[in-house]
Amino acid sequence: MDVIELTCTRFFPTLRVMSKKNKAIVNFLFEVGILSQTPRSGFHFLGSGKQSVSEHVHRVVYCGFVLATMEKADSAKVMKMCLLHDLAEARTSDLNYVHQKYIDRHEDKALDDLAKTVPFETDILDVISEYEERKSKEAIVAKDADNLEWILSLKEQYDIGNTRSKAWITSGVKRLKTKSAKELSKIIQETNSDEWWFGNKEDEWWVSRNKGK
Repeated sequence: MDVIELTCTRFFPTLRVMSKKNKAIVNFLFEVGILSQTPRSGFHFLGSGKQSVSEHVHRVVYCGFVLATMEKADSAKVMKMCLLHDLAEARTSDLNYVHQKYIDRHEDKALDDLAKTVPFETDILDVISEYEERKSKEAIVAKDADNLEWILSLKEQYDIGNTRSKAWITSGVKRLKTKSAKELSKIIQETNSDEWWFGNKEDEWWVSRNKGK
């Protein structure tokens, strides 16, 4: 601590408290960054593809936004649940269905230890608690968003030749609860994952890249 900081915190002790809170927030932001380096281990068993927890969470948030709109749920709450639903995996890593048969994850402890370091502890714990209880409409929608993202990822793998993913999609669909998620899952299975950009394969653009100038 330099002289200026020491003097400031001596005469203005609230600055020390603020500094500690901000330090905790910075450490939290560093911690969530590790999710981009944490692999989704289900892909190891699938035999192809890879995805970090952050990549998964990113699309889950979009899935949550879409499903909340379709189901007329509180989109802000759903998206917050989607954003935080795998937060504990920064400390526990991602454990797939095989791992979970034999290992106790202690996610509650990981989340408690993480949350108590930041000033928004209650907000995190309340959101995750509601999500895990699966009683509110928003919690059900958020979990469907989680599963729908997995189905999308599996379809992408199927489209590049991993036939094993088809059976995995079937089990994923069975987990869905909302009408909207079930309807979207049917369309996902019928849609090529590259259709959004390569739907018109006869377009001259793919040959000449002629913009018509």
